[in-house]
Amino acid sequence: MFDFTEEQIQRYSRHILLQDVGVEGQEKIQNAKVLVVGAGGLGAPVSLYLAAAGIGRIGIVDADVVDLSNLQRQVIHFTKDVGVPKVESAKEKILAINPDVKVDTYREFLYSANALDIIKEYDFVVDGTDNFPVKFLINDACVMAGKPFSHGGILRFNGQTFTHLPGTACYRCFFKEPPPAGAVPTCSQAGVLGAIAGMLGTIQAAEVLKYFTGVGQLLTNRLLIFDAKTMQFRTIPVKHRPTCEICGEHPTIDHLIDYEQPTCELKKHKKS
Repeated sequence: MFDFTEEQIQRYSRHILLQDVGVEGQEKIQNAKVLVVGAGGLGAPVSLYLAAAGIGRIGIVDADVVDLSNLQRQVIHFTKDVGVPKVESAKEKILAINPDVKVDTYREFLYSANALDIIKEYDFVVDGTDNFPVKFLINDACVMAGKPFSHGGILRFNGQTFTHLPGTACYRCFFKEPPPAGAVPTCSQAGVLGAIAGMLGTIQAAEVLKYFTGVGQLLTNRLLIFDAKTMQFRTIPVKHRPTCEICGEHPTIDHLIDYEQPTCELKKHKKS
């Protein structure tokens, strides 16, 4: 049992007051380990809210450094952080919000050779990436490892998200394979309204907290889509596909795949 200090009881009092959470729920949050892939538009609000909630251990994967163009939506980074590795900038803000959180940083790209080794340390994975190849990689790695995850994607004024648990629809149940390189623009090509990242990222963070506390219904077998221009939200039911290439009855994918990245996103792999 987690032994809360008086300061922690005060910090998490608004959670503890919730009948559906209480001390037991907060204890589950404290014991949770979450991996956030991407410290950008989605990873920023996800990490901040999970840290504030008291998630015990947060891992952050990102190989990039903070760019001035990031600051319009990636609220975990400040002007002073331009040129600083995103994982280090994010860690600083997480610890500033909540020094109780243990933060692991991975300043590297997620790819087939390291994905399973990284995610095995965590209970839940959050996809905060901005390109299809890595989204499929996260999906396949989590399905292979039996890990739950939250998918998120934003572009222009739109966002979409769903939650996968073992046995429920995965990303390939929705979309069989990545679109051809260049067929769908990225945020760096088409733009994105900054607040959209916050809207979707906080939904993903809420799904993580619901998962650990067992509160409510998760976004499993449903794709949540919203259009901020009209502020309309809708959910599309999607069934687990028995013929799915990765989570179906007879999977045909038995190894992780590094799909081709769009030319504008090709970068030299960096590790630390």
